[in-house]
Amino acid sequence: MRWSVPWVAYLAVFVGVCGHASSEFVAVLSGLSGPEVSVWRYLLGGGGLVAWALLTPGSRDLITPLRERGPTLVALSLSGVSATYLAFHWALDFASVIQVATMVTTIPIFVGLINLGINRVPVSAAKWVSGVAAVIGVALLLTDGAVAQLAGTGPTLIGVGLALLCAALGSGYAVLARPLIGQYGALRITAITLFIGGLGLWGFVGLAWGLWVNPLTLFDRPDREAWSLLTIGLWNTTITQWLWIGGLAAVPDITRGSSLFFLKPVIAAALALVFLGQTVTPFQILAILVICGAVAAELVWPEAKG
Repeated sequence: MRWSVPWVAYLAVFVGVCGHASSEFVAVLSGLSGPEVSVWRYLLGGGGLVAWALLTPGSRDLITPLRERGPTLVALSLSGVSATYLAFHWALDFASVIQVATMVTTIPIFVGLINLGINRVPVSAAKWVSGVAAVIGVALLLTDGAVAQLAGTGPTLIGVGLALLCAALGSGYAVLARPLIGQYGALRITAITLFIGGLGLWGFVGLAWGLWVNPLTLFDRPDREAWSLLTIGLWNTTITQWLWIGGLAAVPDITRGSSLFFLKPVIAAALALVFLGQTVTPFQILAILVICGAVAAELVWPEAKG
């Protein structure tokens, strides 16, 4: 894939968002607790990426990046993968899919703020307007106007907090991994960090919860569990993460590129309509128009480029 071509990079980000759009639902479908799902996801997904890299000419050398930037890659893996996705899947044990999905869609806002703090890239007024409008649209879409559904007490607030932590840590990873991807390539850096992150999750969840995941037992599990874990590992992680991370590293403006993440709930709603036969209410249609309008404004409005 020619990441240097802007529209290809934006397309990669969009396809990555499509993969993200179903991750909460696949995780819940597995029937396993959040921490255990996170381990399965990144052991399978990271292993898939390593195999992909080893089969791809030009990406087989995984040792050189580790030798030259080992401490940085390990730190990035543990914070941007292990901690990020432990928080994401654990949040689903406390909060609803709607609440977690809404909180995670704040990623583009965190990307803009972190990019401002680290790289001094300013966030224009147009970006703030489109970002806030998109978040409001997401909340209205997922709750059908009853925004109070996003509020909660007790354990729910823990889940919402974990989802926000996931958004912040994941955004930091996207910004910090960008120069490494420019140096070594998207496939190599994604494979290394997701595999190390998966090992970190395996060790932490094993010690903290006593859940020592054995990937060799995957197909000993009930069919629904096995296929859900395989889907979230290979599709929602191996392919999706490579496209999302590599695309963001290649787009001319990472803040604008990350704004495509606001389309995640819209895509999820479309999938539910087509495959589950669920209806979309007039209010949800209005919310979809708000979200799509905010994303379109960010991508094509000249003033949004600043």
